[in-house]
Amino acid sequence: MGGTAPVPALDHRIAFELAPVGLVISRERLMVDVNRELLKMFGATREMLVGASFELLYPTAVEFERTGQRITAQLDSAGRYSDERVMKRLGSAGGVIAGELFWCHVSGRALDPARPHAQGIWAFEDLSSRRVLRVEFTPREREIAALLIEGLTSKAIGRRLGVSPRTVDVYRTRLMRKTGAATTPELVNKLLAGQR
Repeated sequence: MGGTAPVPALDHRIAFELAPVGLVISRERLMVDVNRELLKMFGATREMLVGASFELLYPTAVEFERTGQRITAQLDSAGRYSDERVMKRLGSAGGVIAGELFWCHVSGRALDPARPHAQGIWAFEDLSSRRVLRVEFTPREREIAALLIEGLTSKAIGRRLGVSPRTVDVYRTRLMRKTGAATTPELVNKLLAGQR
């Protein structure tokens, strides 16, 4: 009686676990459940993340707090939010380097837009195969770099971050110096390519 083994019925749990992007179910900025891809991406175990704060995944506590404020301020009417940001790997599982910083696209949805952090589902996509972080940036430089990649002006970045456009220009100049870019378009290209 040869033949193939029966394929298990696809259910929500299997779909969650086998999704090609990292997925997190959250409550009050704590990770309630995570899938295999997220564990692989961050080099973590389920025990490290389930019940823990998202703060573990950020380079600094300041970036965790500022991102939370941006999410609250910028959710659309359906509770959706997305951005690109620098995240931090936790362990060495799966060949990743503990403490390594990497570019990540994060998108998600708060289940109740009036309470952005109450409950949500978030997807994480590792961009490191396309964009390598080769230059050491401060937390504020990382925020401004991410918004420059989105194509925002100094004025728009200043509004998002609660700083003056002039402050944004100062940080842009620092980013240009660190990357060796002569113009803003060249800076954005270098940030996208992850090159010096």
